Amino acid sequence: MNIATCKTLDSGSWRDIYHAVILEPDLTKLPKRIIEAESVLRARARELFYATGDEAQEGESLDEAMSILRVLRSSLKHQPTAIQWTSDFDYLKRA
Repeated sequence: MNIATCKTLDSGSWRDIYHAVILEPDLTKLPKRIIEAESVLRARARELFYATGDEAQEGESLDEAMSILRVLRSSLKHQPTAIQWTSDFDYLKRA
């Protein structure tokens, strides 16, 4: 399933997708996952923009997640081996 094609998202949906990117162990899949996650986060941000009610906290969380994805993407572009060391800490993912 292409996660970028989700039509309606709730708070948990985009968070699950975001966490999947952060925990992706395969660096070859990471760029595509980042692009898909950014698309899902933008879609949720648009939904919140048009929603009524107080969704400020979720909006801030979306902004933080987008910032982290941009940093991760930038790290891959400029120093692909800079994040290679993360695979050495696989035991942390099992905790």
